[in-house]
Amino acid sequence: MERCAWCMSSEKMICYHDEEWGVPLHDDRKQFAFLIMEVMQCGLNWNMMIQKREIFNACFDEFDYQKVASYTETDIQRILATDGMIRSRRKIEAVIYNAQCFLKVREEFGSFSAYLWQFSKGKTILYMGHQKGNLPARNGLSDAVSNDLKKRGFKYLGSVTVYSHLQACGVINDHVESCFRYKEILERADTVRKRRDREA
Repeated sequence: MERCAWCMSSEKMICYHDEEWGVPLHDDRKQFAFLIMEVMQCGLNWNMMIQKREIFNACFDEFDYQKVASYTETDIQRILATDGMIRSRRKIEAVIYNAQCFLKVREEFGSFSAYLWQFSKGKTILYMGHQKGNLPARNGLSDAVSNDLKKRGFKYLGSVTVYSHLQACGVINDHVESCFRYKEILERADTVRKRRDREA
C-alpha cells in the first residue's frame, strides 16, 4: 500500500495520514484543534505536533473553543507548567485570542467550517500537478484565506500555515496520485479540478 512520503516518519503520522489528512472536514471542534496545532507548529515540525496532540488536548479542554476563549492568566500558567507542553507564552496567548475570533466567525457564519468552505464554494480543490508531488508552500487561495483571517484578528495564521490547514481539512486534495488515499478522497469528495497557475 503506497502512501505520501511525508507521513512515514512515525506510526502516529501514518495513522494521521490514513484517517484524517485531506478528508473534507465540517466539524468545528476538529477545525479548532487543527488551528491550535498549526499555531503551535510555527517554527517546528508537524510530526512533533502529532506526537504532542494528547498534551494539547489536555491543556486546551479537548479543543473546546468556548472554554479556551474564556481562559485567564491562571490557565496560561497551568498550560506553561504542563509536562511536555511547548512553553511559548506568545503561542498560548495566540490560541486563546484565536478562540475568541473563532467564536465571532461562528456567530457571523453559523460555523467556522461554513466560513472556510465558502472560499472553495463548498468543493474540494484538486490542483493540476499537485498529484505528481509538485506542491507549493502557499497559493492564491491560502493568501486570500490568510488575509481574511488576519483582518478578523487571528494570529500566527500566515499563508503558508493556512495552506497546511486547507490540505489537512480537505479543502485541497494534495495526496499524491500513487497514494491509496488520493483515489478514496477523489471518490468521496465533491471535487473541482483547477489549474495551479490560476492560483499564483
